[in-house]
Amino acid sequence: MDASVMVGRGTGGAALFILIVFIVLLGARSSRAQKGDGCGHTVLGVGSGSLASLGYPQSYPSQSVCEWEISVTAGHKVLVRIADLDIDTNNCQVSYLRLYNGIGPGRTEIVKFCGSKEWKDVVIKSEGHQVTVQFMSGPHHNGRGLFLSYTNSQHTDLITCLEKGEHFSEAEFSKFCPAGCLIDFGEVSGTIPHGYRDSSPLCLAGIHAGVLSNTLGGQISVVSSKGIPHYESSLANNVTSVPGNLSPSLFTFKTSGCYGTLGLESGVVSDSQITASSEWEWGGHGKQPTVWGPTGARLKTPGRPWAAANSDTKEWIQVDLKKEKKITGITTTGSTLPEYQFYVSAYEVLYSHDGQQWKTYQEVGSDKNKIFQGNTHYLQEVRNNFIPPIEARFLRICPLQWHQRIALKMELLGCQPHAARPRIFHPGPAPPRRKSTTPPAQDRTTHTPNIRNSTMPPHSHDEVALVAVLVPVLVVVLTTPVLVMVCSWLWKNRKSPEVTYDLPHWERTGTSVLNCSLLQLE
Repeated sequence: MDASVMVGRGTGGAALFILIVFIVLLGARSSRAQKGDGCGHTVLGVGSGSLASLGYPQSYPSQSVCEWEISVTAGHKVLVRIADLDIDTNNCQVSYLRLYNGIGPGRTEIVKFCGSKEWKDVVIKSEGHQVTVQFMSGPHHNGRGLFLSYTNSQHTDLITCLEKGEHFSEAEFSKFCPAGCLIDFGEVSGTIPHGYRDSSPLCLAGIHAGVLSNTLGGQISVVSSKGIPHYESSLANNVTSVPGNLSPSLFTFKTSGCYGTLGLESGVVSDSQITASSEWEWGGHGKQPTVWGPTGARLKTPGRPWAAANSDTKEWIQVDLKKEKKITGITTTGSTLPEYQFYVSAYEVLYSHDGQQWKTYQEVGSDKNKIFQGNTHYLQEVRNNFIPPIEARFLRICPLQWHQRIALKMELLGCQPHAARPRIFHPGPAPPRRKSTTPPAQDRTTHTPNIRNSTMPPHSHDEVALVAVLVPVLVVVLTTPVLVMVCSWLWKNRKSPEVTYDLPHWERTGTSVLNCSLLQLE
């Protein structure tokens, strides 16, 4: 796996001492991965990334410098593509872009650009697995500055974050998008499944469509076709697409097809499969109290949504899919009721195979829990995709921020996994549902986030893990002497060597049975 360095970013621990030493050395070097006062947008991902000068695409600052140090896995080369370089051409001594083989004092120059168009359509390849990028600026009046992307030598079809659909004439093509294409200055028009206007940046549209991770980058397969009169707007994966007018062509993405709905709206998921930590009861003006229970959390279903009894981060709602599913995304709305404009603006996602042991979703290469951007309006639909997908039976939504009150409707996206793992589920008693008759707080709200790569520290599960280990050990220790005594008694009181014991099969009874004849008794 490729491993690029990033300022302030840690690397996961390991059991082997030599790996720990490597991580410490990598962490020490990563503090130098970006330095200077002219650094702008920077995402150094796992094996690919994108970076820009300060202020891009507005004017870059005068008398500034920025250096980025890039590393990929040893044995690979670094490929660099310059998306844009607009700098002062009057003085090449103080205004330039320079790339070096290696990092540190022993580095050697690969190329130097001083503002001419020599960089256009050039793929720069290093001699080793490390590159230093240096951007210098002297006094100037205007200029956008620098934007470039990189990856390792495996991805020769690398494009930059600024490439648009209209830049390619092929009916179908495949390209590699680098990490870091979630940019504020790109404009996407359209949505899935209708397609994206050809003026949209390909990689940013891929993030919106859920086929691409901003932190990882990835391969996109694109199909071009005739344009449509109007392109819709939607919020998905932290990207808000804007309405667009008629265009000559549009593009869509080829996917695995695992983006179907998993049955909340259709009713395939029954009411008993949707549970919550609590529910709100509210009648208002002396009316009979109404319950805002978890069964109201079905997307596009009229009526009250699920609303929590309390407005705190201990609330949750979960779905039991009855068997393992491949879950690729989630779509949420707020209350959808004009008189109760509640919505969840940020949340975490937990998943479980048995409903007892839970894991919080994290992005690849991160040890931090991922925070998903939720709704910014009580009526809109917001989609978030899981890259990579979750394979689990249970999915739980834990609100972190909300407007007025925790309330939502939702639908899960996914499909049946190719090779489902058999699991035995022993559910414990369901916790009692808490109820509240607190009236709506129309002026209470938490901050609505603008989430890009926000994370928060993972919760500790050490106590749960300890119980999971100790309980089976105690059961084995206490029951083994009893089993030995019973089997010994049966052995001594057998009527004849031909007598057998017709023990029930474990698959019919649902419990494991120990065949005493397998014990080697003295």
